Amino acid sequence: MRHTPHYILDDEVELRRLVRENPWCTIVSATSEHGLVASHYPFLLDEEAEQLTLLSHVGRPDETLHELGDHEVLVIVKGPHGYISPSWYEPGDIIPTWNHVTAHLYGTPQILSDDQNLRVLSRLTDHFEQHVVEPRGLHLDAEYSRRVARGTVGLRLTIDRVDARAKLSQNKPQPVARRIIDELEGDGPYAQSELAREMRRVHDPRDP
Repeated sequence: MRHTPHYILDDEVELRRLVRENPWCTIVSATSEHGLVASHYPFLLDEEAEQLTLLSHVGRPDETLHELGDHEVLVIVKGPHGYISPSWYEPGDIIPTWNHVTAHLYGTPQILSDDQNLRVLSRLTDHFEQHVVEPRGLHLDAEYSRRVARGTVGLRLTIDRVDARAKLSQNKPQPVARRIIDELEGDGPYAQSELAREMRRVHDPRDP
């Protein structure tokens, strides 16, 4: 990402929150055979690991396509984002921008055993099913779940380096930032309530 020091996000607590709230991520590999390869999968934090660590799986044959375990990969976590109109700025300011919260996370994946992969798949399912009225889990048919899991490969990714940004109009005066938040919370064509919430965390921590 563009080097913008005043937007750098290096707070691990905030990085963990970003992953928790935005689990659908992009994994990118620079492979020896296929060049750049990108896929999209849900990722969870390994809450038991001290270092920032992600858990996920890929469907076969993505593990060979990405050459997982052979080299570093990039996982892109994309949080709330949206267009910021210069009409929300002071008169005479005509340059628009795009606010966003984005993290690039790098590491070399560890390929999980079949049993470990099944546990990760169960955690993924249980994590998302907890919000439905009648949740279903892989434990309801353990043998069938084990057979289906053979079509996937689990991975654990310990993050070695991070390049993250929270670009949330920190370069604007507070009255302008508040106006942007109001517009994002409104009913206009570029309303984006989740982005407004992120901006409030920066510009008015008392009102998240």
